[in-house]
Amino acid sequence: MTIDVRRLGLVDYAEALALQRELVEERRAGRIGDTLLLLEHPAVITLGARSRHLTTHIVAAPDVLASAGIQVHDTGRGGDVTYHGPGQLVGYPILDLRPHRQDVHRYVRDLEEALMIAIARFGVHGARIPGLSGVWVGHEGREAKVAAIGVRISRWITSHGFALNVATDLRHFRFIVPCGIADRGVTSLEQLTGAPVALADVEDAVADAMRRVFGE
Repeated sequence: MTIDVRRLGLVDYAEALALQRELVEERRAGRIGDTLLLLEHPAVITLGARSRHLTTHIVAAPDVLASAGIQVHDTGRGGDVTYHGPGQLVGYPILDLRPHRQDVHRYVRDLEEALMIAIARFGVHGARIPGLSGVWVGHEGREAKVAAIGVRISRWITSHGFALNVATDLRHFRFIVPCGIADRGVTSLEQLTGAPVALADVEDAVADAMRRVFGE
């Protein structure tokens, strides 16, 4: 499988949603091939299907969010509430899973595998936790999530995807219960490595890993 990687820089969340919808239709019609969007978002809290009508996982008052410059958006993806912001690498794969990858659970596991391969390049060992999506590490005596996953699959064309914390301001996660999980933490590559990590280098690693996993 060949994947066209587009590096878009900082993109407003609503603009990225519209772009994904457009590209899903382009992919369905066969006018483009499999595509991976890599980008950052301005500070935003997004609500997945499990939290759309349950905002108790946002623990900050609206005025607190407003003063921090954080918007709140509904989405069309699965999962719960999450945070996106500068320093976090967001990936939106627009892939046609037909005919050999028509398995939602396998797709999520493959995304996790690609992210674990990518962060290993920076000396970070990622792992899965049974029953939970995303990529996890042991950090400060407990498990912490370094990458979140929330996908949408429409007639086997994918959208939405993953968010990998590189140099994210982790203080903003205190405004939410990340992914609805209260008993585990959130971390970043910079926190784990104790050194600056260039986003462009992480983009390279993620693009290579996605081609490796989905090219099989």
